[in-house]
Amino acid sequence: MNLLIAEDEDRLRSSLAYNILWEEHGIEVVGLAENGLLALELFEHQKPDIVLMDIQMPEMDGIALIREIQRRDAMVKLIILSGHDNFEYAQIALEHGVVKYMLKPAGEGEIVKAVLEAADQLRFELERLNHQIRLEERWEQHLPYMKEMFIQHWISGKYDPQQVLEISHDLGIELGSDWQYTLVVLDIDDPTPGEAGPGDRDRRKLMFSLNRLATELLHPVPAWIVMDTNERTVLLFHAPAREDENRELLTVNTIVDRLLSRLKEVLKVPVNGGISGSTGGRGDVSRLYSQAVKALQNRMLYGSGIAIPYREEQRAECPELEVHPHMEKTLEIALETCDEKRARAIIDEMWDTNLGQAESLEEAREYVLYWSGLLIRIMQKMGWSVKEVTGGDYALFQNLRLLSTKEQVRGWIFRTVEGIVAQVERQRKAVSHQMVKRILDMVEAEIDREITLHTVADRMYVNSSYLSRLFKQETGKAFSAYVLERRMELAKATLQKGARVYDAARTVGYRDVSYFTKVFRKYWGVTPREIK
Repeated sequence: MNLLIAEDEDRLRSSLAYNILWEEHGIEVVGLAENGLLALELFEHQKPDIVLMDIQMPEMDGIALIREIQRRDAMVKLIILSGHDNFEYAQIALEHGVVKYMLKPAGEGEIVKAVLEAADQLRFELERLNHQIRLEERWEQHLPYMKEMFIQHWISGKYDPQQVLEISHDLGIELGSDWQYTLVVLDIDDPTPGEAGPGDRDRRKLMFSLNRLATELLHPVPAWIVMDTNERTVLLFHAPAREDENRELLTVNTIVDRLLSRLKEVLKVPVNGGISGSTGGRGDVSRLYSQAVKALQNRMLYGSGIAIPYREEQRAECPELEVHPHMEKTLEIALETCDEKRARAIIDEMWDTNLGQAESLEEAREYVLYWSGLLIRIMQKMGWSVKEVTGGDYALFQNLRLLSTKEQVRGWIFRTVEGIVAQVERQRKAVSHQMVKRILDMVEAEIDREITLHTVADRMYVNSSYLSRLFKQETGKAFSAYVLERRMELAKATLQKGARVYDAARTVGYRDVSYFTKVFRKYWGVTPREIK
């Protein structure tokens, strides 16, 4: 801490400066002044923390000096050392922030104690100021987050109108008394589990980019922009109330339509918007938010990439679903016979008469349930589990609400059809593989006997033409060629072990040694005897 001493008595001034070991107490004397005017000049240059001064000095008295110092730096600690026991002086000094008023002659210990107490008081005030600054910095750092959380809670209905007013005031958010609000919710389509598209991490990046771009592109339109708990971007438009609220809604619709177009240009994916069906006061915001979310769900009917205004739906009996049992059976047969092209054509025809004609969100969801039930029934009738066939799309059968557009529903149906066809083909191959394995086992077991394609086919209760084609598909060889290959390899191995030609011929099913020799030579290019 730095100390300035202002005292017009030379001997006392020198004594205060040089007879007290200030350094031992962490105090440095940075200036000595013999009058008030010089004291003020030294104060300006040296910027002391503490001033020890007389009350009566030439050029400028102590009271005037106190006022000037306090005007320049209110944190400086002032100590008066006066020869006048004047209550009025003491009162004025204390009113101007003097921390100690001492009378001459004061002892060295008393003076040191007063200066150190002033230093401690200044340190405490500086620490408190530093703590306050850190708190204010933290407040400023967290203020954007707190504002976003406030709006999230507001749109979700956690605050009543009075709480909204009070909290917004605390956060420095202006809410006009006559303001009307319009809610918009923006989202991109989630890729369904079986579709190619952005993963969870990429989707978060897209949604963050959408939020930041919306903030930039909407400026200076009066709107707050936040992300809701589902990572959708919420636009909370605010404007002074109009007599005709439809004009405000039309303005918002126009702004959002242009915004979606620009977002698609930048993000390269369609962005969907749901707009509340009306405007409202600060107590209506959560209701308007719900309307915007419901409007967004109608992209199941209208498709992606557009702004959809909320319309109040008239509750009516659910229309009778258009179903075609004959077409369902035809689809089932096409799938059982692996005729995927035919199955797709049937689905297109059925689609045009049901989900393609849905006029309400409720009707569309009923048809999604219908398709789910039809596909599950076909899979289970074939003896398979849904998870086994559908793989990544299994989650959609568990939660059909993940299908938010007609395009997604259509893709899901066709991927399921592909899965069923693939499963039928796998099952057929598995059956074929088992049959061929039985044939190979027969050949190995009966290699020393007469074995032909016809005898094998009879024993397996199938026709020889089918068996011949099946064997060729699985092994790449004709049945007779395979049997010859196995016989010649076994005969060669038998001869190399030292067996007689006669015995080798018998081992592989030849009774005529001469014929065996002829076949062997044609196959290997040498006679059986030359092998030995």
